[in-house]
Amino acid sequence: MSKSSLGMPIGTTLDRFIKRKQDEYSYATGELSQLLRDIALAGKIINREVNKSGLLDIAGAYGSKNVQGEEQQKLDVIANIRFTRALKNGGMTCAIVSEEEQEIVHLNPNCRYVVCMDPLDGSSNIDVNVSIGTIFSIYRRISPIGGPVQEEDILQPGTAQIAAGYILYGSSTMLVYTTGHGVHGFTLEPSLGEFVLSQDDMKCPSVGKIYSINEGNYYTFSQEIRAYIEECKQKEMMGRYIGSLVADFHRNMLKGGIYLYPATDKAPEGKLRLLYECNALAFLAEQSGGAATDGVSRILEIEPTSFHQRTPFVIGSREMVQRVGELCAKTADVAG
Repeated sequence: MSKSSLGMPIGTTLDRFIKRKQDEYSYATGELSQLLRDIALAGKIINREVNKSGLLDIAGAYGSKNVQGEEQQKLDVIANIRFTRALKNGGMTCAIVSEEEQEIVHLNPNCRYVVCMDPLDGSSNIDVNVSIGTIFSIYRRISPIGGPVQEEDILQPGTAQIAAGYILYGSSTMLVYTTGHGVHGFTLEPSLGEFVLSQDDMKCPSVGKIYSINEGNYYTFSQEIRAYIEECKQKEMMGRYIGSLVADFHRNMLKGGIYLYPATDKAPEGKLRLLYECNALAFLAEQSGGAATDGVSRILEIEPTSFHQRTPFVIGSREMVQRVGELCAKTADVAG
C-alpha cells in the first residue's frame, strides 16, 4: 500500500485520518473532528439520494425559489434538510448559513462552530446526470458560547476559516477538505460505506492549459476578461466548462487551469456567493498552491457585509489568476 506525503497509507479511512491528525495537537478537543465526521455522514446520505434520483421522483424543480430568486430543485431541498439534520444531531454546530435559507438556522447555542454551506451546487445539472457537489466552510464563533449566535459570528472574512471543503458527486464520490494544513482527498468506497484517503497533500499546478468560463456571456464581460479569454484562445488552451462549480474547480486544481465567473452587465456584483461558495474554494485553492481573487482583491480578505453577498470570482493556478489581475490592474492604471 502506497504512502501519502504525510506518512499515512493511501486507503486510510477518513475517521482514522481525522483521529491521527487530531492526536498531533495536544490542545485539540475533538469537536472539529466530530463536525467533519457529521459532514461526511451527510455526504454519504446525499450520495445515496443522488444515485437513485432517476428511479424516484426526486429530480426536477421543487416549485419554489430560494433566497437568491433561483428555481429550487427537489434535491436542493433534500440536501439542505439532510445536512441540517446531520449537523443538528451531531451536536457540534451552533448555527448554519445555507444558500437555501434566508436567515441563520440556529442549532445548539452551547457549540462553538458555524457552518456556511451550499448543500447542492450545480442544480441545473441534476436532471442530466452531470456532476454536482456540496460546498462547506467552518468558522469559530466570536460571541460567547451559550448565547444566541450573532451576525458577527457569520460575517467573518475567509481568512478566519478553520476548515473548508467540498463533496463531489460524480463518477466517484469524493470529499476534499483542508484545516489549513494541506488539502486531502477521500473517495467513497460504496461497498464499505467509508471515505478512504485517495489523494493527499493535493497540489494545483502553477499554470495549466484549461480555462473555464461561460462564454455565452462573452459580450457582457468587461474588456479585461474578454482580453484574457482571447489570450487563452491564442495559446490554444482548452475551454472546459461543466457548469457545476465544484466539478470545474476540482478538475482545474488537479490538472491546472483557471475558473472565472466575472461580473456581467446583468450581475455587476458577480453571481457566486462569498460566504459559502467562494471563501471555501479560495481556502482550498491557496492551500494547494493556487490563488483566488475577485479580479483584483484576494477573496479571503474581502469583508462580508451580508449572508448572501455575491462576488466576481477568479480561481485556479496561481500564475493564471495573477495574469487576470495584471490585465485588470493595467486598465485601472489607465483609468486613473
